[in-house]
Amino acid sequence: MTTIDIEKPVEASRAKRLKARTNTTHERLDASIMAGRPFEDRRRYGLFLTVQHSFHRDIDALYSSAVLEGLLPDLDGRRRLDLIGQDIVDLGIAVPDVAEAPVFDGDADLPTALGWLYVAEGSNLGAAFLLKEAAKLGLSEAFGARHLAPAPEGRGLHWRTFTAALDALELSKEEEDRVVAGAEAAFRCVHGLVRETFG
Repeated sequence: MTTIDIEKPVEASRAKRLKARTNTTHERLDASIMAGRPFEDRRRYGLFLTVQHSFHRDIDALYSSAVLEGLLPDLDGRRRLDLIGQDIVDLGIAVPDVAEAPVFDGDADLPTALGWLYVAEGSNLGAAFLLKEAAKLGLSEAFGARHLAPAPEGRGLHWRTFTAALDALELSKEEEDRVVAGAEAAFRCVHGLVRETFG
């Protein structure tokens, strides 16, 4: 009898490994958001916007990081805090006045920052469904739901460009773990904001 060596499958990309390792936390967050009924009416959608604003305020400094800009394509063009602010103004509600310093303010641990950005950019990929729900409230890419609009090149390509750059980075095992920890922390942060805002 001949023994045949079976090739091991090629290791999944970093983005796919991140998805697998954070899946439970991500699903818990999605369920929590939808339990808050953010598209029931404009008032509840306004609560959703305040959650979005708080999260993107926490990570806004990452989008102007020269180090990260050198690693990830069009990073500054991916920021959404200002668009969320415009959506809040469209709805006639107050922009949240947060006393605490944002999570990231200046230099950040690179692997940790990558985990947080993975969460932020991934949420934009799934925003097509949210935009359709917002449209039922009379909102659009030009009014009240600007931050949910797709990139000019389309959501899929926008995401693939980001994940290709993320996958190409050379990181140690310990740094890989910090990327995962960063993504988990980002999901937990949003989950906390949802609980605090929607009750």
